[in-house]
Amino acid sequence: MSKADLDKAWALINEAELLHGRLEIESVLDRLGEQIGNRLADSFPVALCVMGGAVVFAGQLLPRLAFPLQFDYLHATRYRDGIRGGEIEWCALPRAEVAGRVVLLLDDILDEGHTLAAAKAKLLEMGAARVEVAVLAEKDLGKPKPIRADYVGLTLPNRYVFGMGMDAYGLWRNLPAIYALKEN
Repeated sequence: MSKADLDKAWALINEAELLHGRLEIESVLDRLGEQIGNRLADSFPVALCVMGGAVVFAGQLLPRLAFPLQFDYLHATRYRDGIRGGEIEWCALPRAEVAGRVVLLLDDILDEGHTLAAAKAKLLEMGAARVEVAVLAEKDLGKPKPIRADYVGLTLPNRYVFGMGMDAYGLWRNLPAIYALKEN
């Protein structure tokens, strides 16, 4: 990364608007862990992280799930380090057996819903008995989406957001809070 690239990365965060801070997100994660536990504790689910954005969310949610589960991941992308979605690209399917199992699909954000809808359809095609979707955040687009999440942590405005696994131009997934890009 060049000095100019580094300066652009810092300008991105310095000009962004904080939407939800670390303490609020931790409270949301506690609530989601309780909700999921109340519903799935006796089902021995396969928890699947949608790579790469959901890795931060999954890493913080899983310790809050005090019941036996298997963990794996799948990787489907539409963004490829940009800020506009394209066609779904399957990079990796889960190695864990999902046939006949309850699957808990974990993702960072339910935006337009195309990636999550495709992932859920793929898992059902692979024989999953049921797929439940948990997202850290859902973007309020004011229009119908092809999928609904069973568990939603936060509702976000229709802006480009980053942090907590979500990126802007491939940057800042590592932030412990959620920010929105500066509006032009």
